[in-house]
Amino acid sequence: MIYLDHAAATPLDDKVLSSMIPYMKEHFYNPSSPYAPALEVRRDYNDAKKKLAGLLGVKSEELIMSAGATESVNLAFNGVTGTILIAPSEHKSVIESASMHKVKYLAIDNYATVLLESVRQQLDDEVELVSVALANNELGTIQPISDIAKILSEVRADRKRRGISRELYLHCDASQGAGLMDINVARLGVDMLTLNASKIYGPKQVGLLWANKNIQLKPLVHGGGQERGLRSGTENVAGTIGFMNAYQLASESRVSESKRLGLLRDYMVKTLSDAFRDMVISTPLNHSLLSHLHVSFPGIDAERIIYGLEMRGVLLATGSACAANRGTKSHVLEAIGMSDDLINGSLRISLGKLNNAENIAQACEVIIDVIKAEYDRLSHA
Repeated sequence: MIYLDHAAATPLDDKVLSSMIPYMKEHFYNPSSPYAPALEVRRDYNDAKKKLAGLLGVKSEELIMSAGATESVNLAFNGVTGTILIAPSEHKSVIESASMHKVKYLAIDNYATVLLESVRQQLDDEVELVSVALANNELGTIQPISDIAKILSEVRADRKRRGISRELYLHCDASQGAGLMDINVARLGVDMLTLNASKIYGPKQVGLLWANKNIQLKPLVHGGGQERGLRSGTENVAGTIGFMNAYQLASESRVSESKRLGLLRDYMVKTLSDAFRDMVISTPLNHSLLSHLHVSFPGIDAERIIYGLEMRGVLLATGSACAANRGTKSHVLEAIGMSDDLINGSLRISLGKLNNAENIAQACEVIIDVIKAEYDRLSHA
């Protein structure tokens, strides 16, 4: 099989697995227990959090470990009392969490890039939280997070001058792009950040929320008071150590891996564009994750293409795994104003460690064969 859906899930790195196994077997102790072996596990857990925090440029006591990015997003939104401002192209976890509050939507362009003027226009005195992903999970579009942060800083200063007491925070879901972009909280200018281990060859159901210490979060999970009382339950020691190692490995290879994936994507863009002159590329190639390529073929039923590709050993998706599971159209593509004809013929290709020049060339041949066969079938129908 040739796997082209790394945005949905990545395989667990062997080195990451090796780092986790001891804490699932001989070092299995509950880190809250009082005896020496458990205290050693506690130290290892805290050390892993310190290393993770160091990679992000934050303090470890500001990290709350979670069971994935979705929980982290829910935690970030849980204590909000004012309006939440998001883009309509955000991940479903952001959209659904925001819907529990008063929510307003930012304007985006045809690549799902947030328009900065819309941020300025929508930031009335009721807005408490703005949430924009670092990169779009379907198109790969990189968002102007630091520019948005500057606008929020100006609005905070203006509110202070006018005696407006409502807080204003910026949350960023950085789950997509964590392995390919340099993520530093200070440079981004955000107040809260979500990460997910399973997108960077780490374990599934492991994530984190970094939140500025001045933010008053409201817990979703109550119990023994772990994670500063914000995420009760026995700590996932193996998962956290795996997360730390996965992120460390991703950080070390970030530059070289980005360049490698960029060359593979360039090859796919040229090869598929040469074969299909009417193919539409919705990924902004000059300002996107080098792992992502979103293409649409007018008049084609992408579901049939996905099935045909799988029969030929190529695995990819029509959009996010969440939308595919529900059998619904991509809300991202609807948000950028794509026609139903193009939405129905859309494919999301996301590259990663399982890809190389040989299998990408092979995948392109298969994709071209399957799509041409479908066009031929339609012309004779």
